[in-house]
Amino acid sequence: MLKLKNVSKIYGMKVYTDGGEYFGDVEDLNIENNKVVSWKIKNTNGSLLSRAVGVGAKGVIVPHQYLISIGDIVILSKSAIPSFEPQEETAY
Repeated sequence: MLKLKNVSKIYGMKVYTDGGEYFGDVEDLNIENNKVVSWKIKNTNGSLLSRAVGVGAKGVIVPHQYLISIGDIVILSKSAIPSFEPQEETAY
């Protein structure tokens, strides 16, 4: 049976990758023709998103097809996340 969730309860939910890494928080969603088309994920300290895009970025927009599940948390496919190399600290 399909369970419906009130949109207002989704704001602020924690977003995790399908690999179990904390990605960020749901900030907003974009709706067109009564269908969710994308999700605005807010950058938070210590998240995978902050390591991928940097602390200065406010967040990212993720297309809806990359969301796997919404329940107590939101689960995002790791294939939606661009690969990145952690920056190494350089000595001056």
